[in-house]
Amino acid sequence: MTHDPQSALLSAALEAAEHGWHVFPLRPRSKRPALHGEKTCSRTGPCASGHLKWEQRATTDPDRIRAAWSRTPFNVGIATGPSGLLVVDLDTPEHKGSSDAPDGAVTFEALCERAGHVVPDTYRVRTTSGGTHLYFTVPDGVRLASTAGTVAESVDTRAWGGYVVGAGSILPTGTYEPLCGPETAVVPAWLLSILQPAPKPSQVPSTAVLGQSRKYADVALANETRNVATAQVGAREATLFRAARALGRFVAWGDLPRHVVEQALQEGGETAGLTAAECRSTIRSALNWSITHNQARRQAA
Repeated sequence: MTHDPQSALLSAALEAAEHGWHVFPLRPRSKRPALHGEKTCSRTGPCASGHLKWEQRATTDPDRIRAAWSRTPFNVGIATGPSGLLVVDLDTPEHKGSSDAPDGAVTFEALCERAGHVVPDTYRVRTTSGGTHLYFTVPDGVRLASTAGTVAESVDTRAWGGYVVGAGSILPTGTYEPLCGPETAVVPAWLLSILQPAPKPSQVPSTAVLGQSRKYADVALANETRNVATAQVGAREATLFRAARALGRFVAWGDLPRHVVEQALQEGGETAGLTAAECRSTIRSALNWSITHNQARRQAA
């Protein structure tokens, strides 16, 4: 077993790539990208110029990784967007520089309990500041942006436009340490309901008038319920979440009673194989969010 930092960091980069995570070099003992000509950007999103060379050049190619890490003991950056990851960054009060700052882990646990779930069992990494990175897989067809403070104070997320420092990376304050095996859970539906943009009212056909809109709502209810009932394993909860959020606008507009939507989606979710509790929690959180963000009735053309 080697204690050579350069070999250890190369191994860490290759291991991340084996899991399909796109890596790029960070400056030795730093969090900053090491790519030539890279513009300095925030960890949470793109720089003002929009140039994210590290995101474009991050790779899973083992030959490219060996060539890059053969030169110097680079730390490991993981481009979360191309990797299909959402990483939840839970900060500590010490990292925020204030004993009054909330603890990210405690806050996230409370959010999970409010949604009716425990904290998901997923791959996690301890940061050198004592915080935690929780890794989640993003469902196919969903594109999430990085956020800072959107979920809650001291709970940030890294997705497209962001990156995280990978396990094994070394800073002057310590090493990023994996806390469990690299199995990643799918992003919880309640968290997706916070991070995804609300459906735009303009997506409803502009020719819909009050009488026609209720017929359109009935068709949408039937289609979404069928999509949920026939969803495949691995996509069931995300499909249910998207359906509830799409139908929530019709509830907000008065075209569908909420209890009718809840009953139809509950039956569809259980038909697909989800538990009754999973269905109720997902439907409730997605409908609440959608109804709140669709209060304004769309205008008939």
